[in-house]
Amino acid sequence: MAETISMPKLGFDMREGVLVRWVKNEGETITKGDVLAEIETDKATVEVESSASGVVRRLLASQGDSVPVGAPIAIVGTADEKIDDQPASSGQAPVSIRPASDEKLEKVEKDELHPSESQQSDFVKASPLAKKVARDGKVDLSKVKGTGPGGRIVRRDVEAALAGGKSAPSTPQPSFAPITSTAAVPVPGNKVIKTTKLRQAIGRRLVESKQNLPHFYVTHDFKMDSLMSIRSQLNGYLPDGEKLSVNDFIIKATALALRQYPNLNSAINGTEVVQYGHVNVGVAVTVEGGLLTVVCKDADQKSIRQISAEVKAMAGRAREGKVKPDDVEGSTFSTSNLGMYDVEDFIAIINPPEAAILAIGSAREMAIVENGQVKPGWRMKATISVDHRISDGAEAAQFMQALAGFIENPARLLI
Repeated sequence: MAETISMPKLGFDMREGVLVRWVKNEGETITKGDVLAEIETDKATVEVESSASGVVRRLLASQGDSVPVGAPIAIVGTADEKIDDQPASSGQAPVSIRPASDEKLEKVEKDELHPSESQQSDFVKASPLAKKVARDGKVDLSKVKGTGPGGRIVRRDVEAALAGGKSAPSTPQPSFAPITSTAAVPVPGNKVIKTTKLRQAIGRRLVESKQNLPHFYVTHDFKMDSLMSIRSQLNGYLPDGEKLSVNDFIIKATALALRQYPNLNSAINGTEVVQYGHVNVGVAVTVEGGLLTVVCKDADQKSIRQISAEVKAMAGRAREGKVKPDDVEGSTFSTSNLGMYDVEDFIAIINPPEAAILAIGSAREMAIVENGQVKPGWRMKATISVDHRISDGAEAAQFMQALAGFIENPARLLI
């Protein structure tokens, strides 16, 4: 029986997505789990997988179309079955698909007029934004040297190529040439940068969060000596690609503490608080142009090694602009870790409709005073931001104590 593939919903505030590219065409065979199309949302470029196996019988949207969430985009069935002309849209009323904008239509037209250039860029290691700038500027990405992580081509490389250079330098080299004139050093003019859809979405949601959610904050100083020691021991037995990070332990500890304090693993719905049955921990990942939260589902039930592998894979896809819908859906509590940037502590803004978010600083070795004696030790600060409509300071403080119970006794995380 034919199955209709619909535009997925990625995040509670997503209303529509732009169909960037069909990976499969009408008449092609597809297996459940194969990538059918790429869509662009406020968060990222996402690969839409087919939920059925068979033949792609009909594509219901064109490249560049803006498609509402839940609207049908394709039909998969057998090669000979009859297909209805007007498929239902996931139980919703009929919806209209419209062109996204003149800018996006121009982009799609360029893709069609220059297929070799567009197809070639799909096999080059480049960010989605870099590919778009390259298409708009008719730049051959195979001739551009990437300066991003792992040699990835990023926007500045394409802009440098457009300006006549081969690529932007990965590390700007200061000039030490002596100034022989008393004339003022030329000052560069103002640079106007158009914000990305992701940055606009982040701004829109966080302004709403700060204005409408009564935040309060609780900070705790964690003893990290035992965790750092056990992590070092475990990593001694693991290959390089599977080393455990401090954050992997924190995700597990957070999930277990949330089991004890389900009120912080919740969302407000009018005059009711919905306490989630699953503990799905969101992990903020830095991507080009902003942040993206990937979600470790049922983190309380997984081993630290499982958590580590899943988060590494999802973060890698996020940075490549190829997240899967399941990577970013369903978080019930979020974490943001800036420890790798040598940040002592900070506060984070709640990701609505969640009740709280945990901001994690660096684990630092420092001089510690215990029983009147000064000795070296490891400490880490973390701050929880909580929606005061759902919880209060006492409960947040108790949660942080429970979290310390796991972090400071990490053997409990391995049982």
